[in-house]
Amino acid sequence: MFLRHLSLVNYKNFDSKTLEFDPVINCLVGDNGVGKTNILDAIYLLCFGKSYFNPVSTQNIKHGTDFFVVEGEFEKQNRTEKILCSFKKGTKKVIKRNGKPYEKFSEHIGFLPLVIISPSDRDLILEGSDTRRKFMDGVISQSDKVYLQNLIKYNKVVSQRNSLLKYFVANHTFDPDTLGIYNEQMNSLGTAIHNKRNEFIASFLPTFKEQYQTISEKDEQINLSYESQLGDDTLLNLLEKNIEKDRALQYTSVGVHKDDLSFTIAGHPIKKFGSQGQQKSFLIALKLAQFDFIKGLADTTPILLLDDIFDKLDETRVSRIVGLVKEDNFGQIFISDTHADRTEDVVKNFHQSYKIFNL
Repeated sequence: MFLRHLSLVNYKNFDSKTLEFDPVINCLVGDNGVGKTNILDAIYLLCFGKSYFNPVSTQNIKHGTDFFVVEGEFEKQNRTEKILCSFKKGTKKVIKRNGKPYEKFSEHIGFLPLVIISPSDRDLILEGSDTRRKFMDGVISQSDKVYLQNLIKYNKVVSQRNSLLKYFVANHTFDPDTLGIYNEQMNSLGTAIHNKRNEFIASFLPTFKEQYQTISEKDEQINLSYESQLGDDTLLNLLEKNIEKDRALQYTSVGVHKDDLSFTIAGHPIKKFGSQGQQKSFLIALKLAQFDFIKGLADTTPILLLDDIFDKLDETRVSRIVGLVKEDNFGQIFISDTHADRTEDVVKNFHQSYKIFNL
């Protein structure tokens, strides 16, 4: 699978831009602020229906205008797939495949698999559990429609249960039977989600460790583990035990929406004990393992976006990543960088066709 054509109207800093891409390697070069990352983000938008860097649609419209349109023409399994994503202030976002709008955006997830490696991935280490949980859910959802639907339903039930808890407090009332209905729904959906996340980590972990060792060339004991309250008890029991707490807080304090991933090196949190180089290698290994995982389950090779990657790593790590990417298991690759000469020197080593776009 590859992206042949991209057209932007009023997207971020672009009023109008059209690009024709190489099916293998594409390099976006130029000074900071010219829009290299915005082009990568537009590609991400076409694959997921939302921006990677700012999911608030109104904030992705070019200043002084009230709408954006992003169009892309993909080649997938010898078929042309035209994807359009548009948004106008005051209306709902629209995603179309070959001219036909999706009724549910979730139907599009996984159709055009993609992995992005970006400096903003540091949030996976620095931010809270929600960021890491979204990463895990995003990887699984690209290849498992049932999981994605369970996740959507579960989050809806949690929202409804939270509204009910607020209603109880506002109206000085309590209805355990109605609350019990939501508990049962959460238990059924949450248990399925928990089981799938456990399966995912078991299959993902060996690939992740292998990628890290290749990038770092060090025998460092890195690990990622799935942390969940459901490891020790059923969700139904947890909900019943915490009813009084939830009534006081007016929200649901237990469940798979509180799960987390633990990132460690030598048994200690990498956030506190990992060097900058170790953290960068950890994150890139995480994303390359994501690529391998999705490719293994998808019907096509994911697109790979490398955002400003060479500027954030030392030459040794860059050369190792290039060595990985040179292998035949990769498809179309997009690279953004501030130095055209450096980028061309790197991509020449791929011995593949490429295009360089000076922005």
